[in-house]
Amino acid sequence: MEAIERIKKQIESNPVLLYMKGTPDFPQCGFSGRAVQILEQCEAEFSYVNIFEDPEVRENLKIYSNWPTFPQLFVKGELVGGSDIMLELFQSGELQKLLNSANKV
Repeated sequence: MEAIERIKKQIESNPVLLYMKGTPDFPQCGFSGRAVQILEQCEAEFSYVNIFEDPEVRENLKIYSNWPTFPQLFVKGELVGGSDIMLELFQSGELQKLLNSANKV
């Protein structure tokens, strides 16, 4: 399961990691675009993985996270969820707190 090991390493190496369709500058679906906008509104530093560039990661991430859709946001190694959950957390102020704690050294 080389792809699972790669996913684990990506998640462990990045305090805030967004698995998305496309890139932050060119999201390739509305949900990924909304996730990037939310993170930018929070002024969060984040890394991303374009799932279209790595089909093995795309398929195995669904198994690893037990979450069937993209985007997927991980903060400090934990799955937060997709853009709908991100929006709810943003509106309640919880996402900002979570992101701030992730980027503190």
